[in-house]
Amino acid sequence: MIEHLEFAARIAGSIIREGFGSRIEIEYKTNISNLVTNIDLKAEEAIINYISNNFPTHSILSEESGKSLKDEEFLWVVDPLDGTTNFAHGLPIFSVSIGLMNRGEIIAGVIYDVMRNVLYTAELNKGAFANGRKLSVNDNDDIRKSLLVTGFPYNVDENPDNVIEKFSKVIKSSRAVRRLGSAAIDMCYVAEGVFDGFWEVSLNPWDMCAGVLLIEEAGGRVTDENGLRIDIFEKQIVATNGKIHNSLLNLLSEAGREAMQ
Repeated sequence: MIEHLEFAARIAGSIIREGFGSRIEIEYKTNISNLVTNIDLKAEEAIINYISNNFPTHSILSEESGKSLKDEEFLWVVDPLDGTTNFAHGLPIFSVSIGLMNRGEIIAGVIYDVMRNVLYTAELNKGAFANGRKLSVNDNDDIRKSLLVTGFPYNVDENPDNVIEKFSKVIKSSRAVRRLGSAAIDMCYVAEGVFDGFWEVSLNPWDMCAGVLLIEEAGGRVTDENGLRIDIFEKQIVATNGKIHNSLLNLLSEAGREAMQ
């Protein structure tokens, strides 16, 4: 199955690469920060066509098209272009993310870093890889020495879930915090050991599905902010190398409590 995920991701990647820097058409979904381009839609169409032609009974959940329910066994979770704002502004940090679930369990995932031409892949119990190179999270155990990454929701102006206070708390307690604009790529870098950890709220299943498996197969830990097993259909995610996980959870919890006082 992983070969089919890889092939679909590369098909979409070629469409995105060809469209990068061209005159694109932009539409807004919920607000001026939440946009979609004609390239998103074209890439998504290519992925869905590939899945439908090769696995006509499989269900699909995709960012722009929603959910196509067929059987209950296999579900493809698709983000055709993660990092659309970056793409639209000419910033070459975006990806294609495709995860495959079997009866609710993630069994395979690929994230294609289009402009770097790096294909991240993971299969359940078979490890995580980048262009065939085996990945492993790093072994840093000190939150103060950690390089972390996060993202903000489209309605950050409303400060949902105290995201601003949590960001402030963490950035003061770590080496640095980055924001790349693609949650899928953020998770790739955690799996690769570049970042020590990642957290975000208000994500969707297609943002997380492939990345969750990638990090777990690279030896990392992924939970919600309460330290419970991750559910990609919920909104929160905390993903780390495992060694700083509790420290990051504690910081986020402290920030939430302080914001309520």
